[in-house]
Amino acid sequence: MTDTHTHLYMAEFEGEREAAVRRAIDAGVMMMIFPAVSPASDAEMIALAGKFPRNTRFCAGIHPTELGDSWRSDLNSVEKLLCDPRVVAIGETGIDLHWDNSNIEIQKEAFARQLAWAVQYNLPLIIHCRDGVEETLEVIGNHNGELPVMIFHSFTSGIEDVRRIREVCDPYFGINGVVTFKNAEALREAIPEIGIDRIVLETDSPYLSPVPYRGTRNESCHIPLICNKVAETLEISMEETERITDRNAAQIFGF
Repeated sequence: MTDTHTHLYMAEFEGEREAAVRRAIDAGVMMMIFPAVSPASDAEMIALAGKFPRNTRFCAGIHPTELGDSWRSDLNSVEKLLCDPRVVAIGETGIDLHWDNSNIEIQKEAFARQLAWAVQYNLPLIIHCRDGVEETLEVIGNHNGELPVMIFHSFTSGIEDVRRIREVCDPYFGINGVVTFKNAEALREAIPEIGIDRIVLETDSPYLSPVPYRGTRNESCHIPLICNKVAETLEISMEETERITDRNAAQIFGF
């Protein structure tokens, strides 16, 4: 199995980052993608990936909530990292209006720049979209030219948003532990609309632990629970779900 979005390098795993990776491998999660959040945490991300070169890959980007006063220079620092051949994607980047929408224009500009990098460097783009579907699609729609391969990470919405997104682009959708939540019926209804050929599995650890671990720190070792729920929702076997989502991830990230 593949966890296409996990932050095992973050402070929540201080002192047990390597152990968390090993727990995932023991659970059958043989590949983990580390999306970047900000230049401040890049060193920990790269160091952890370097210890497990067969089982991990890392990305380059800035999360929309990490765009501070020095966001332009931070982006310049991130772009330098793109020279590293180990980088497999741009992101995570996008729009987040959940807590604060006062810097929406900065978020749009930073997102547009990182989208352009994905095209320039021929890398997939990992999109964070929280309470900002319209703004996210505006940036994508304003891009001139061919679009990169994209993942709408942590997709938790319903059929209507799947269709809105597909009017502008044809991305993959990252499905995580939210699919196991009792109150996520709209997401489960959207899973067949998305289709298994456009689904990748993720944890977004340390966040969004699946049932029965909801409310605790999430880990990549929980991917089997997510895989099982997606399989159940689509009425296909867990083995088929694993095979196809692994194939999707390998095609996106090139491993």
